Amino acid sequence: MDHDAMKRAVAAAAVAQIEEGSILGVGTGSTVNHFIDLLAEAGLELRGAVSSSEASTRRMSEHGITILDLNQTGSLDVYVDGADEANRNLHLIKGGGGALTREKIVAAASHRFICIVDETKLVPVLGEFPLPIEVIPMARSYVARQLVGRFDGRPAWREGFVTDNGNHILDVHGLRIEDALSMERAMNDIAGVVTVGLFAVRPADLLLVAHADGSVRSMSA
Repeated sequence: MDHDAMKRAVAAAAVAQIEEGSILGVGTGSTVNHFIDLLAEAGLELRGAVSSSEASTRRMSEHGITILDLNQTGSLDVYVDGADEANRNLHLIKGGGGALTREKIVAAASHRFICIVDETKLVPVLGEFPLPIEVIPMARSYVARQLVGRFDGRPAWREGFVTDNGNHILDVHGLRIEDALSMERAMNDIAGVVTVGLFAVRPADLLLVAHADGSVRSMSA
């Protein structure tokens, strides 16, 4: 099974978790695109969905899925999204697509968080994928210095990229994240940081992992 087929398989497994009448949170990325397409094909009657990015909003709208405002929905039933890395504690690195702040908000507002990945994203220790951090533009250099001095990271400005919130992204290389919970909290305390792409304070509740042999295995907290 090739990489794209694995993404489609795990997306289908996530669709099978969705109940009629749900209000969904929907994330961002290539695996989520498969989820959106398969969700539309399934014809489930949903109350609507809150999107974490403009790209996902457009894709869902094209399928006729009602887009809702989180300020008006209250809590969401379930949030479905991918990850750039995941470990067996269901801690994640997210933000490769730059939508980490909205993704973190939607995850926090959801009763259940289902993360969908292929086997290449499951790692013993987080950090090989550069950790995205969204920062206020005027604080970019200050935050970068803090990341070097306090965490021995190598931050790189994602030049030419602006988030949907009008902010910048620093991608932090060279980290070995053995205590994701403590690192997330410590980085959040740096002035100018909007969101850290670690999802450990609010991890996934269910991790669905597609394998090259065609199977999809589940891991839960």
